[in-house]
Amino acid sequence: MSNLEKIRKTISISLQNKLNKLYPPSSRIDDQFRGIDITFITNERGEVMHLYIGRRMSGGDISGEHYVRQVKQRENNAISKSHWDNKGKVSGK
Repeated sequence: MSNLEKIRKTISISLQNKLNKLYPPSSRIDDQFRGIDITFITNERGEVMHLYIGRRMSGGDISGEHYVRQVKQRENNAISKSHWDNKGKVSGK
């Protein structure tokens, strides 16, 4: 099983740790994780809420999978409980 297949199957703990950090508010961040292209979108608090993972196309979009973070519980204005829902395949332009 390739790295991409493993990452797509479930979001690994190490990727979750990266996504749990705070980033610039209302931003799109293009990055790589273990050799796989990722793009994530943050909300107004800088929390990652959308994740695109796969292969980056020439225009910068990702062809792969789209995940959305579902916040279940907050404590002191920080996410204390959440999970990631796979919303299916996306294809870059």
